[in-house]
Amino acid sequence: MSRKILIAGNWKMNKTATEAVELAKPIIDAVANQNDIDVLMCPTFTSIPAVSALVGNSTAKIGAQNVSDKASGAYTGEISAAMLRDLQVSYVILGHSERRSYYGETDAFINKKVLACLESNLKPVLCVGETLEEREAGKVEEVIKTQLVGGLADVPADKAESIVIAYEPVWAIGTGKTATPEQAQEVHAFIRKTLTEILGTVSANIRILYGGSMKPSNADELLAKPDIDGGLIGGAALVANDFLALVNSGVKAQAAKA
Repeated sequence: MSRKILIAGNWKMNKTATEAVELAKPIIDAVANQNDIDVLMCPTFTSIPAVSALVGNSTAKIGAQNVSDKASGAYTGEISAAMLRDLQVSYVILGHSERRSYYGETDAFINKKVLACLESNLKPVLCVGETLEEREAGKVEEVIKTQLVGGLADVPADKAESIVIAYEPVWAIGTGKTATPEQAQEVHAFIRKTLTEILGTVSANIRILYGGSMKPSNADELLAKPDIDGGLIGGAALVANDFLALVNSGVKAQAAKA
């Protein structure tokens, strides 16, 4: 299998810089120099410097939860891709359902951020997913295809492999509900099919993460599915032992898929 599993923690708006260090240190120590899978922590902007300073020679990676679509200039309160690169950030979460619903981010706006990341050699983690109403109306594929086509417009073919997709059924985020492994695999397979239509054969190498309440109790079943290449973790990422349990599930799944 050419795709390396990615276990990514989205800390959302949690943890001061001091608290972030307390959370990150045991994770970084435990991950050490393992190369079986990729492990990613995405703290708040204010905690990124402190967490980056801890990484050292560890294989753990640092991500951000957002980025500006602008390179620089009079954009008060914004953070550019170059600023993130300077802090050893390598991934950026984009188009999360919370950004879409609370802050009105559109596919076209998210696409500008995707392109800004790629220009700065940052890996975009593009989130897509349907609401409960959209699922019940039978619009899952329509919604996700629209988000993928809009979010990935004008992506250069030579940089497409840097993209990560995160499928997050909105109805399963922070609710305790989880798509069954079969439901998740069905959507992941559709996403890969759509990626092939948009980007061509490179889609076979693009990782697709499941982002709907993955936790230690369901991770093994989800990660066993052929098109689920990891998880975008919310609540469980805020507890070091839970997150490390998911890392262990990822390592097991990687070995089984090899």
